[in-house]
Amino acid sequence: MNPTRRNPLAILAGLLCVCFCVCCNVSADDSWPQFRGPNGDGIALGQNVPIEFGEKQNVSWKTEIPGRAWSSPVVADGVVWLTTAIEKVPDEDKRIALLRAAGVEEKKLKIKSIAESILLQLVSVDLATGKILKSIDLGVVEGPDSIHSQNTYASPTPVIDGQRIYCHFGTFGTFCLDRVSGQKIWERLLPLEHKEGPGSSPIVYKNILVLIQDGVDRQYVAALDKMTGETLWETERPEMDAPDGDQKKSYCTPVALSDMSGRDQVICLGAQWMVSYDPKTGDELWKVRHGSGFSVVPRPVVKDDIVFFATGFGKPELWAVRIDGSGDVTETHVLWREPKGISKKPSPLLHDGLIYIISDDGIASCFSSEDGELIWKKRVGGDYSSSPLFAGGHIYFGSHDGKVTVLKPGADGEIVAENQIEGQIMASPVAVDNALLIRSDKALYRFESPKI
Repeated sequence: MNPTRRNPLAILAGLLCVCFCVCCNVSADDSWPQFRGPNGDGIALGQNVPIEFGEKQNVSWKTEIPGRAWSSPVVADGVVWLTTAIEKVPDEDKRIALLRAAGVEEKKLKIKSIAESILLQLVSVDLATGKILKSIDLGVVEGPDSIHSQNTYASPTPVIDGQRIYCHFGTFGTFCLDRVSGQKIWERLLPLEHKEGPGSSPIVYKNILVLIQDGVDRQYVAALDKMTGETLWETERPEMDAPDGDQKKSYCTPVALSDMSGRDQVICLGAQWMVSYDPKTGDELWKVRHGSGFSVVPRPVVKDDIVFFATGFGKPELWAVRIDGSGDVTETHVLWREPKGISKKPSPLLHDGLIYIISDDGIASCFSSEDGELIWKKRVGGDYSSSPLFAGGHIYFGSHDGKVTVLKPGADGEIVAENQIEGQIMASPVAVDNALLIRSDKALYRFESPKI
């Protein structure tokens, strides 16, 4: 296999940076404010986390979390926050009756889930001890829409901004709370037909809370005033050629940044189109047509004014697009595209010029970010929805069956450990305070190496 082409000065700079960090014993960050961490890319710097762990190995605590949710933990000031939904679950006969009453097709009854009611909650956990500090009731939803059986009513990850925390449950409600008092500051209801349930996590950028609202019935992006919850702008998605709304829906999380020219952008991937918006007005800055992909879940990553993204269901591809354009840049700003071995749900991870992908069916791949060249591909095994984490010099992949594979990044991609916990992993892992936090379908774990 051909090695990745790298700049020698960049390699030297990286080595000097590593030496500096080791010599100075840089302290670990204790903040993980949003889905996929401080920069939204799954990269945790300055963390010394264990490679081997399990139910009886390197586990500091394990705390059962009530309800059912795939949202990932967020952390600030020594407290872990998680959303959850406590369902009133019908028996099988009533489940079928409720689904039929909701208009679900007979052939899809087996793959759909529905609750009689749901209690939406925000739970806080002490980072050091695992003790549940607060369980805050946000609201009760009677007769909620059906969802896909692999989804939950609380899959979007909350976001922390200063003293406030924002919890989004899609069509079931958006809430802003004070983290210290636990008091609700504002709430909004933005109805949407998700079909498979909510999935897109919110982000905060400067004064706005950004929500991707790509449903079956309507597809748009909304910016709310983060202080009041008032709608500042809503922008409809570009025209799509699809037989129905099912292939127009999406579940992606936005990326916001100021590019190299100083232009602020909110980049929102959706079905068929990737679009960048002006965060002040909601006006389109640029857009690229990526094909017929829909139900897009993976969050894009951006490096050096290039956005890398997977195109979702259908035939997923990995794209690299320059973000310095205006208007429709489909013919001018696409750098490369890779059609093989790309995930439908887990997000890509970009580190040191290489992009790591874990496909939904357990094939790990490594590509050059420069030209999309395949560096290696290997079977890890299992099914995956969780996005990968880079921490402590290793990459962590968490599977549906509770297996966490640890891989050494680079041109070889050596698997160095396989760990097993109880339950199902759908949430993405977190690294803070020199510890690894993993949420299963039943519990939240803290793993850390023995202190010397």
